[in-house]
Amino acid sequence: MSEGKVRRRYDRAFKEGAVRLVVEEGQTLAGTARDLGITETMLTRWRKEYLADQGQAFPGKGRLKPDEEEIRRLKRRVSDLEQERDILKKALVIFSKHPK
Repeated sequence: MSEGKVRRRYDRAFKEGAVRLVVEEGQTLAGTARDLGITETMLTRWRKEYLADQGQAFPGKGRLKPDEEEIRRLKRRVSDLEQERDILKKALVIFSKHPK
């Protein structure tokens, strides 16, 4: 029976440190990846994410960036308000009918 590969997880500090070696200290991407035991593709992706938004890079598994979390919360609130509005519209129709 063959065992599948175990997916390694790296914390935010490790990712930031690896990217800083390339970005700030000028080390090569390939050499840094090899020294750290990660793929060059992974380090390239981390660098891209880090450069796009340094302060909010690598939020963690299952976590959203603060801006994305706020958007998610507001969308949920809009949905709730739309449901309440629809219920009130239906109630208005029911109560506004004249009894025969």
